[in-house]
Amino acid sequence: MNLRGIWCVIPAYNNAATAPGIAARARSILPNVLVVDDGSTDANLAECCAGLDVTVLRHSRNLGKGAAILTALNHLRQDPEVRYMITIDADGQHDPEDIPRFYPFLERNDFSLVIGCRDFSGPNIPDSSRFGRRFANFWMRIETGIKVGDCQSGFRAYPVRYIGQLHFLTRRYTFETEVLTRAAWANLELHDVPVHVHYPKKEERISHFHPWKDNFRLTCLHIHLIGIRMLPIPKRKLRPSPRFPYSIFRPRELFRALLNENASPEGLAASAGIASFLAVLPLPGCHILAILYTAERLHLNKIMALAIQNLYMPPLSPFLCIELGFRMRNGHWLTELTLQTCVKELHFRLFEWFLGSLVLAPFWGFAAGTAVYFITSFLQRRRNGADGKSQ
Repeated sequence: MNLRGIWCVIPAYNNAATAPGIAARARSILPNVLVVDDGSTDANLAECCAGLDVTVLRHSRNLGKGAAILTALNHLRQDPEVRYMITIDADGQHDPEDIPRFYPFLERNDFSLVIGCRDFSGPNIPDSSRFGRRFANFWMRIETGIKVGDCQSGFRAYPVRYIGQLHFLTRRYTFETEVLTRAAWANLELHDVPVHVHYPKKEERISHFHPWKDNFRLTCLHIHLIGIRMLPIPKRKLRPSPRFPYSIFRPRELFRALLNENASPEGLAASAGIASFLAVLPLPGCHILAILYTAERLHLNKIMALAIQNLYMPPLSPFLCIELGFRMRNGHWLTELTLQTCVKELHFRLFEWFLGSLVLAPFWGFAAGTAVYFITSFLQRRRNGADGKSQ
């Protein structure tokens, strides 16, 4: 394999204690290493890395990890022989010795984005990292339909030619989430490769991740990406779309695929919650279409979505919404069901249906999603326990 077409990129911010060592270890594996100093104030990384035979670029001020990666990308795009850049964190969390694990995927083509899936079985792994990874993976599945093992890992191989053609909104930690979603929309291949991870003890840990600020940015980004995904606007494709592997002429295979679509507890809960929310809204004659469209756009389990919406079929759900809306509008319950109140005042009932659904739709969506999550989690644990005993 021609290693000169692969660069190791190390975005660094105030990592003078670890970045030179990471760069030296990466340089012993790859002939080309690029360190991007994102406005560090603790030391001059160009001086720290002197004598290591690595390239150092510097931002005059801190612009964010995503900006550092894009600076490296724009620098490497000038050389047509560069195929991939492998990014690795400068804080010592990753082992540069794991870089060769990416090679089998990089040899196959020049359009794969390979993510180092961190081994979280070791010591000192923060609970916040475990939850964050699972949470990010869930939203990635919703936005793209692709299951990825570790959306938050910074140890990745980017296809330079293709990533350079995409446009990104974010420049900080959120970039690593956005790039995966947009790469998937562009039909690039996403792969996982297992890598080691090292977390120091809590009192020794140094992190530039700000829980409130960065999580707020991530939330805004996911809202933005889901909003784009919901719009029936074609996304830019850098490669041809893969053919759907199932046919209506093989109904058993098709039905099995639909059953297994996003069938994790989180995915099924999202399907149940969103379908319940839509089923309660005043959309006469359009509920199934709205649920199917949303399930398709957000890669939800269509079987679960269509099944649970039957719980809210008329007349019970509309009646409850109308009663609640009437109470909210008039201060008392609707007790007279006559030709006057049900037909001649139909325009009032429609408004009250809408008003009541503003309360009941979120309530039933949350209740259904929560119930499905706990039920499917229990059944999954029970099945895994039975499988373990049988082995």
